[in-house]
Amino acid sequence: MASMLNFYGRVVLVTGAGGGLGRTYALAFAERGASVVVNDLGGDMKGVGKGSLAADKVVEEIRRKGGKAVANYDVVVNNAGILRDRSFSRISDEDWDMIQRVHLRGSFMVTRAAWDHMKKQNFGRIIMTSSAAGIYGNFGQANYSAAKLGLLGLSNSLAVEGKKNNIHCNTVAPVAGSRMTQGFLPEDLIEALKPEYVAPLVLWLCHESCEENGSVFEVGAGWIGKLRWERTLGALVRQKNQPMTPEAVKANWTKICDFDNATKPQRIQDSVSTVIEALSKIDSSDGGISANNLSHATSAAPSGLVEAVGYKFPPFSSSYTEVDTIMYALGVGASIKEPKDLKFIYEGNSDFSCLPTFGVILAQKSLGGGGLAEIPGLSVNFTKVLHGEHYLELYKPLPNAGDLKCEAVVADVLDKRSGLVILIDVYSYSGKELICYNQFSVFVMGSGGFGGKRTSDKDKVAVAIPSRPPDAILTDTTSLNQAALYRLSGDWNPLHIDPDFASLAGFDRPILHGLCTFGFSARHVLQQYADRDVLRFKAIKVRFAKPVYPGQTLQTEMWKEGNRIHFQTKVQETGDTVISNAYVDLVPTSDTLAKIPSEGGDLQSNLVFEEIGRRLQDIGQEMVKKVNAVFEWHITKGEKIAAKWTIDLKNGAGKVYQGPAKGSADATFILSDEVFMEVVLGKLDPQKAFFSGRLKARGNIMLSQKLQMILKDYAKI
Repeated sequence: MASMLNFYGRVVLVTGAGGGLGRTYALAFAERGASVVVNDLGGDMKGVGKGSLAADKVVEEIRRKGGKAVANYDVVVNNAGILRDRSFSRISDEDWDMIQRVHLRGSFMVTRAAWDHMKKQNFGRIIMTSSAAGIYGNFGQANYSAAKLGLLGLSNSLAVEGKKNNIHCNTVAPVAGSRMTQGFLPEDLIEALKPEYVAPLVLWLCHESCEENGSVFEVGAGWIGKLRWERTLGALVRQKNQPMTPEAVKANWTKICDFDNATKPQRIQDSVSTVIEALSKIDSSDGGISANNLSHATSAAPSGLVEAVGYKFPPFSSSYTEVDTIMYALGVGASIKEPKDLKFIYEGNSDFSCLPTFGVILAQKSLGGGGLAEIPGLSVNFTKVLHGEHYLELYKPLPNAGDLKCEAVVADVLDKRSGLVILIDVYSYSGKELICYNQFSVFVMGSGGFGGKRTSDKDKVAVAIPSRPPDAILTDTTSLNQAALYRLSGDWNPLHIDPDFASLAGFDRPILHGLCTFGFSARHVLQQYADRDVLRFKAIKVRFAKPVYPGQTLQTEMWKEGNRIHFQTKVQETGDTVISNAYVDLVPTSDTLAKIPSEGGDLQSNLVFEEIGRRLQDIGQEMVKKVNAVFEWHITKGEKIAAKWTIDLKNGAGKVYQGPAKGSADATFILSDEVFMEVVLGKLDPQKAFFSGRLKARGNIMLSQKLQMILKDYAKI
């Protein structure tokens, strides 16, 4: 059973509390521990007269029940109200002014008095009382309707301003029996519309655990409904360098008023961005614009898609060092708390590796610097762009440092009705060799409905998770600095660091990068099902569902089906799914060498050196420049040296051959065939082998760190 909401230690001011709704609110708050300020002038429903009797009665009732209350008879605010109903032609100046003073100015004055106190304590909950008359209008209530809708506007602005100080403001439009409805509604209906059926909503909206903000609710008789605005897609009726005419408005009136595929704006930015987008479309036209749908983010007609699909972005380079791969690993949660994570964050580790998901960092430049705005046939409003899905596939493990060339192309554009999806493929090459491939699914809100196709055979589709409990669950608590750390890998969007910018985007505080959560999740899968072996990683596909705030705990739920690991990621504190319909594909075995049998007295290490030689054929000169050293290996069988191998990366183009070095070796390693294979297969740490005496070395043993470059990054052993 849910715990009871209480208000111990809270001071609640209720205006118009001498009867009806206000009295019910005051009693309900007091019963749950609040200290209540009871405010009521005691006049009639027209605002005539004055007296303390109504407020005194409520105060005494609260005290009889053991609550705390004081009487305040000076101002009328938030819940207090009067009626002076007249048809519009009969409303006097006094009728108008009195209604505005009591309802709108009264709420303003009292809320302003409390505002600075709420900001200092970083907490506040405010309720404005509107009505159906304010929302919909009503005959004979022009003055009342104007004031009540004004309260909604006041509430919406306070919700925006107060958000960063944990001050929430909401509006209720109650239908309830009170002094204001006596004589207007039948007694049996008044009984069914008791204030007791409204108060629970107000108490919940005022509780510290309620995160609702800037909303309006209709409530009565035990029913509650939330309201929101809806807007048509509209039509563009002006051409460049041409006058706008009422005839053009008439010709497009049906389209202007068509609520099919309507959007639901929530912020003033939604309104401003629509007009800016319209201006952009007009300014970029040559006078040929007709009355097409007014997209809120992207203009996309089928004819324009011909230009967009297949568009190639300018090629770009992604250079990085070991410091960059370490910074990325820390950004996605690798930690010294996990000893096995050292391979991702310590360049001196014998198995130092680049996390596979670093591949997204290489590709994301295609979306930065306004690249989307250059796509022909599409006019992109960046305030409406979301990273909807992502696919990454590695063809070879990423080098720990490198300089990759990237090519990006618009693979397709899809019409999802509520929005438009741009599929962008990015290919990353080392020389002529394809290393990795990314597909960004960029969702542009409010821009669909242009008649385009909904699916594409080029789309790397997400896959639903199995319908059974997860096979494994791993969790990680993100740091409050997680977004600040991750952005150092190259995503500088102020949404993830600047509270004011995040507030403009509609968030309480800066959010974590979606690709940071993506990195956490992939790391969990590698940890659970591949012992952190980057050679096992093949591909990953995710769908971004909801934002994550730094400091929240990520929970990755996993299902193993063959070499595909399905997963979804949740925020543990809220239960919200933030990554859905996701999977990681793993390479079937950790290494094909694991299947090599030892037949007779043959050395397994011979096969390894032969394979290294084959794989280094095309990059020998490059390796000579990077390593500039000669390594000699003495492989033992029993207690005797059974073979000698040399890896020469100093002379000529570089080569691997059986036998001692031709000249002096810079470093020599002596170990058994069995120990060599354990090291190559990752079953034995070379440092542990050295300190235990199972591996012996002489010469410049510091050069051994460069062997990582040979065995892991280039030879791919």
